[in-house]
Amino acid sequence: MCGAELKMLPEGVQRMAAFLLANGHSHTPVMLDDAARTAQQAADALGVAVGQIAKSIVFRRQSDDAAVLVVTSGDRRVDEQKVAALVCPDGSRLDRADAEFVKSRTGFSIGGVPPLAHVTPSAVLIDRSLLRFATLWAAAGHPHGLFQLSPAQLQDLTGAPVVDVAVGGDEKRQNMQHAIGLVRQRAPAPGSAQAVASPCISVCRIGASSGWCEGCFRTGDEIAGWSSASQDGKRALWKTIEQRMLSLESQTL
Repeated sequence: MCGAELKMLPEGVQRMAAFLLANGHSHTPVMLDDAARTAQQAADALGVAVGQIAKSIVFRRQSDDAAVLVVTSGDRRVDEQKVAALVCPDGSRLDRADAEFVKSRTGFSIGGVPPLAHVTPSAVLIDRSLLRFATLWAAAGHPHGLFQLSPAQLQDLTGAPVVDVAVGGDEKRQNMQHAIGLVRQRAPAPGSAQAVASPCISVCRIGASSGWCEGCFRTGDEIAGWSSASQDGKRALWKTIEQRMLSLESQTL
């Protein structure tokens, strides 16, 4: 990448490009036409598996107000208790960092935080789930920017240890089965004339691979349109929800 091309990039991507160049990394940042603020959006834009997106999650350690960066696979969720056990030996609290803290400690805004080139040193952990892939993509300092690297290069550039800090498969399965049980308790009885209840159980998190909320098994559009739907429309959606839950259960047998 020449100097003129570098100057045309957003400031955060310029810093990342300079860092990668200084460290002899062969892949320069690429800019997408649309923002990729989530792992799924980035994977869709690049045509890769969502697990190949190395997402950076920043925590705030209360004992010393330090930033703790966890780099994990886009299809995994971080277990905060596992992280705290590794970086808070004194038993201090670990919180999710807010946007202001992330910006001040890393120099980058949420949605474009790379695992490298932060303005202040962070405690960095790499989740083992990333080792499944030969090629990874990580944010390059801007929601439109990404750069390619391998798990080995990620380790070399960060100097971070590889650990197991993702929610375990058994725990994910148990959480899913618990959610399904709660949702089914709200399902309308066949032939009932009562108003159809919402399937929401107050767990609002859209799954990266399914596109459904993990607490009601609806898409974002279906959640937004629930209040204006007719009773017949809601009953029809409940049938779809049941089909999705059955599909998820069959995948875990």
